[in-house]
Amino acid sequence: MFDKILIANRGEIACRVAATARRLGIRTVAVHSEADADAKHVHACDEAVAIGASPPRESYLQWQRIVDAALATGAQAVHPGYGFLSENEAFARACAAAGLVFIGPPPAAIAAMGSKSAAKALMARAGVPLVPGYHGADNDPARLAAEAAAIGFPVLIKASAGGGGKGMRRVDRAEDFAAALASCQREARASFGDDQVLVERYVTRPRHIEIQVFADAHGHCIHLFERDCSVQRRHQKVLEEAPAPGMSAARRAEMGAAAVAAAQAVGYVGAGTVEFIAEEQGDGDLRFYFMEMNTRLQVEHPVTEAITGLDLVEWQLRVAAGEPLPRRQDELAIRGHAIEARLCAENPDANFMPATGVLQVARWPAHVAFERSERLPRVDSGIREGDAITPFYDSMIAKLIVWGETRVQALARLDAALRDTHLMGPATNVAFLRRVVRSHAFASADLDTALIERERAALFEAPPLAAEIAAAAVAAQVLASEAAQEDTDPWSKRDGWRLHGGARRRLSLRLRQQELTVLIERQHDGSSVLQIGEQRWPFGAQPLAGAGGEARFDLRLGARRLAVTVHVRGERYAVHGDEGSAELIEFDPIAHAGDAAGGEGGLVAPMPGKLVALLVQVGEAVRRGQALAVMEAMKMEHTIVAPRDGVVEALPHAAGEQVAEGAELLRLAPQAV
Repeated sequence: MFDKILIANRGEIACRVAATARRLGIRTVAVHSEADADAKHVHACDEAVAIGASPPRESYLQWQRIVDAALATGAQAVHPGYGFLSENEAFARACAAAGLVFIGPPPAAIAAMGSKSAAKALMARAGVPLVPGYHGADNDPARLAAEAAAIGFPVLIKASAGGGGKGMRRVDRAEDFAAALASCQREARASFGDDQVLVERYVTRPRHIEIQVFADAHGHCIHLFERDCSVQRRHQKVLEEAPAPGMSAARRAEMGAAAVAAAQAVGYVGAGTVEFIAEEQGDGDLRFYFMEMNTRLQVEHPVTEAITGLDLVEWQLRVAAGEPLPRRQDELAIRGHAIEARLCAENPDANFMPATGVLQVARWPAHVAFERSERLPRVDSGIREGDAITPFYDSMIAKLIVWGETRVQALARLDAALRDTHLMGPATNVAFLRRVVRSHAFASADLDTALIERERAALFEAPPLAAEIAAAAVAAQVLASEAAQEDTDPWSKRDGWRLHGGARRRLSLRLRQQELTVLIERQHDGSSVLQIGEQRWPFGAQPLAGAGGEARFDLRLGARRLAVTVHVRGERYAVHGDEGSAELIEFDPIAHAGDAAGGEGGLVAPMPGKLVALLVQVGEAVRRGQALAVMEAMKMEHTIVAPRDGVVEALPHAAGEQVAEGAELLRLAPQAV
């Protein structure tokens, strides 16, 4: 076994590898960019080396710096994590040339599966079923458009060197193909340095099912069953579970055998994932097609660990050290059901736009494990409370993993764990994930990659935590805070008592672009009434135990009684209850009276990033919903559309420029009547 390894990645995977290595008595070296100088993974390792500026191209993708860091610190091996250089053939060869063990597959296997087109040709020869499509090398736009027409719409354009949903677009009409192709290729160049694409038939109601494979250098190769990763947004996974619901034993064996054949066809060693697109047949079973092989560990590997009881990172280290696989195929079995939720800094209501900022609150369920656990919810995270979510890397904050004896039990545990996960700062998808988990489609395992879009009404239009409950919780917190500041002097009391009649306390709150004027009336008999607009409710709150900047209340509002938790950061309040969560801002109406003035007609950058393309010119008339510009941030492209009809009056920035959050991208003037 190794004495010291370098982890050539960041975030939760670097923390996870460091934890397993520590358990095995292996010392670890972290690498970090400027933005990550104080990151969690840096503190999780025994040593750390700075390798460059914040953008990945200037740090984590500079493989020679990583090799130099490994040699300088005396590391014997390099663990690439996932993402960045984990599937980079040149990096794997550079490690070998420097006398370092690359904890991953041989460079030849990475090369064989690195091109989706070449991999599909290889799989066809190995007898693995493929989706009909064009996988050739000729990427002339006219040729690709003709191939798409021959396949028949809808089609899927995919970056040949891609993964993680980047450089991928569904196209439903021939007239949309050219724009989708250009966008795919831009994103592919930015993410992988290669704009080669392939075109395939878009499988109707597809399920995304993948098989975890593992091989050693002694000729043994096995599979560790399947994961269903069908719930996706923007071609990126949201929820993953194992085993796949509705999978028959016969089909599981068939898919496992196909995955092993795929791995053996390229002389694979280490952990890998063979991904399939599956569609239901008339008999309820699944027809499956090879999609790609990811020559690395996957983000969703914890669900496989949960149902098998294995540590896949430990297996990686042992196999890389030359040991044989710890188990044979007939020694593996599925136990129970596991589900993983990806918690991201993003706004689901704005097409999952990534969010940046300081994570002011990060509170996990009261009983949680930060390494492998069967009974407790598990949190894998590379972010701590107080850390900043930056635009340089992906938006994932953490993974929340639960296990149950059955899928029903796992669902209930995940719902409870999401309820008790409190994040405050940038917008997050926690409340959205809970709605997905509670939806009839997911609960009944009616799965496909379009589930989120198909269930849009239930997932996006579901009412959040009611305004009166959120406001009552803030009122309870404000009153409790004021009461805590009182002393024994009766003249300092702020309980609202009056010799004659009651007293009123006014709060001005902003909730989801809605301004609420909240009145708390203290009655002479000691009771209280909460009023919003014309509505009034009897109101009361009993403080419960709380800690660390949070307060819990037994809240009574009208005939209802419920428990709520309130986190306070300055004038911001985050309220969490069993029915959902909400963030509110207390504001002074007079102090903010002029905030809306100015800036009318300007479109601003929703986050820091690069202005990739301007799609209009000064003087051009545009229609509401028309694409105006394309930004690249957090490794994804984001299209800025016109909020109304108008005429482009100014373009303050040129394509290719880096822009700050809030920077004016263009200015629209009203159309002349």
